[in-house]
Amino acid sequence: MLTLAQAKAQRDRRYCRRPNLRLQNAEDIRRFVDDVGLCLLFPVQNVEFPSLYQAVCGRAADTDTSLRNANINLTWNTKDHALDKRWWYYGKLVRSKATLVSLDLFSSFYALSVNFGDPDDYLAEYEAGTLSADAKNIYEALLNEGSLNAIDLKRKVGLYGDERKGKFDKAINELQGGLKILPVGVAEAGAWRYAFIYDLLTRWLPEVPKQAQAISRSAARVNILVHHLRNVVYATPKELTRTFGWSAKETDAAIQTLVTQGQAHLGALIKGLENDVVLTTIKSDS
Repeated sequence: MLTLAQAKAQRDRRYCRRPNLRLQNAEDIRRFVDDVGLCLLFPVQNVEFPSLYQAVCGRAADTDTSLRNANINLTWNTKDHALDKRWWYYGKLVRSKATLVSLDLFSSFYALSVNFGDPDDYLAEYEAGTLSADAKNIYEALLNEGSLNAIDLKRKVGLYGDERKGKFDKAINELQGGLKILPVGVAEAGAWRYAFIYDLLTRWLPEVPKQAQAISRSAARVNILVHHLRNVVYATPKELTRTFGWSAKETDAAIQTLVTQGQAHLGALIKGLENDVVLTTIKSDS
């Protein structure tokens, strides 16, 4: 049994939320993402997850993007610089927030999607009513035209203008959450001279669907939880269900597999917490 203070100290080490562990350059950031496997770009309230920004700060800092300080600049600029480098997957994924996932782990997320790796997968979803018309139009524009920046993409699908911004953003998030498109660069376009360039995921990361074919959905959830629990150290089953959007039954099955394999414990394991938690058994050198 750990005390709550001990568990939180382990978590801070994994998150690099210590001055002596803070990330100081792009190579540090690249190693961090490879090590944790998955993290948010910025911390999100009530979502327990490592964040790139806090690792750059070396502490549990709240985000204030209005302040263009050195920590914000390093976090933001490295993310932009890496978009066309294929260092990792970047997109709106966990809880529809900006997420970075190592390419080794990303195939497990893809295995949980409804995609099979065919560029025409979207048609079945549209016909079933699970893909919106705006998302379909955006996807087809990228399919037919190749990568496009957000400004040109808006014009192609008739969603240019402030009054249509909400519809465009909603469709873009729908496609990113469905692992169909991703940002692959930044263009000097629009009033702010800053616009994401989007492309099809199957075109940008063609190896991922092939890798995902060998991973069952149950194995994918176990693989994701192994990485996540190593980072957060402990979590309740309810938190895990909410974080990844799985059903309680799916989460419980993944937890039981980890417990059986000796990779996690389940029960009243943190002194100072009333709830039963899932506690990782994986030790970190960080």
